[in-house]
Amino acid sequence: MSHDVYENPLIKRYASKPMAELWSEQRKHSTWRRLWVALAEAERELGIEISDAQIAELRSATDDIDFSLAAKYEKELRHDVMAHVHTYGDRCPSARGIIHLGATSCYVTDNTDLILMRDALQMVQTKLVAVIDELAKFAAKYRDLPCLGFTHLQPAQPTTVGKRATLWCYDLVLDLAEVEHRLALLKCRGVKGTTGTQASFMTLFNGDHSKIEELDRRVSAKMGFDSAYAVTGQTYSRKVDAQVLDVLSGIGQSAHKAGTDIRILQSRKEIEEPFEKQQIGSSAMAYKRNPMRSERMCSLARFAMNLPANLAQTVATQWLERTLDDSANRRLVLPQAFLAIDAVLILYRNVVDGMVVYPKVIAKHLDEELPFMATEEILMACVQAGGDRQELHELIRVHSQAAAQQVKEHGRANDLIERLKSDAAFSSVDLGNALDARRFVGRAPEQVDAFLSSVVEPIRNRFAKSLGHQSEQLRV
Repeated sequence: MSHDVYENPLIKRYASKPMAELWSEQRKHSTWRRLWVALAEAERELGIEISDAQIAELRSATDDIDFSLAAKYEKELRHDVMAHVHTYGDRCPSARGIIHLGATSCYVTDNTDLILMRDALQMVQTKLVAVIDELAKFAAKYRDLPCLGFTHLQPAQPTTVGKRATLWCYDLVLDLAEVEHRLALLKCRGVKGTTGTQASFMTLFNGDHSKIEELDRRVSAKMGFDSAYAVTGQTYSRKVDAQVLDVLSGIGQSAHKAGTDIRILQSRKEIEEPFEKQQIGSSAMAYKRNPMRSERMCSLARFAMNLPANLAQTVATQWLERTLDDSANRRLVLPQAFLAIDAVLILYRNVVDGMVVYPKVIAKHLDEELPFMATEEILMACVQAGGDRQELHELIRVHSQAAAQQVKEHGRANDLIERLKSDAAFSSVDLGNALDARRFVGRAPEQVDAFLSSVVEPIRNRFAKSLGHQSEQLRV
């Protein structure tokens, strides 16, 4: 391995091998050749003079690519598609004359991109379901463990650890719906010609419109699509790329939010991501247990979240039937978006699968704030016992501020309940059970149960086969 040139960290460090292979030169150019085979097959089926032997020769060489020869041709011709046409022709001499018959470059480049995006989305879908499954297991395990809730990052009404996990999980459920939606809508570019008019095929089929339409259908079907886009210019609409990247950005957004939450909770020592026996948290501070996986997840997610703006500008600047300023840009953006989200989901599953919960720390933090949370229920109980709501409210306000002052200025424990017990105005209610946290989590445990049964179980059932796979190990 050379250490003298830059290597993409998404390939070297973060993404899975299958996702990296999907966006490889081998996969791309093998797909080009499969498209040339499909075109020749469909043209022969519709009456063009192409022999079985020519098609067999083409089919036998779809993966046998001489990349050095292709590079030599591209240096001479300054055209990557024609370089590979010549390379394929040299390998399949009897079929040389019918390779790429009637097609334009975007026949192979655009259709290949759509095929790769379809396959990559399916890989993302599988990983997304795996994370949903892990989060659901975590939520079920901690469905009724009370914890302090937060709004504005300030202590708020208690929830449960499991209910909080359902919030992370439901974001991914919404992302999964978007992935499935995009997969359902993704089509083949098909066989549309140089500016989308199919003019070259009018010549090839002597003006027979029905055969040209059938050619479009057959090639699309051979490449695994139900249909082709209704109209194109030289390229399929780049809005398709933008829509797909918006879905990937959405997954990044969900992962970033959860990763940030986990980092906050780890700083409070309530929840901790996995930490291996020999892992080092800091080169200087030996005691540190930094949330490096969640931090990396957020970092890669932020990268993916910023890519859609790039493609939005590409959509906006595709003049008339097309311009070529999309080409170099898309070579970078499309693969890296998928590689980044692939890495994010590997990290996300790894974090959730090994996440550690510290109930005693959670209870300690909850107990520090619970007296304030209990005041509304205490107020209502006193009113039901005959007290004056406004007078009681003012007394609670005064006692609460005094208790808060002891906590903030002197670092003492929250003694609000003791203050209320010593006030005769609250003698009508039993304050002994006021700090039972389970009384303040509402329907959180039941909401977890309902979410798992009505939302997660149908997903598990639909993707039961893919859930059997082992999780991937982090590479670094």
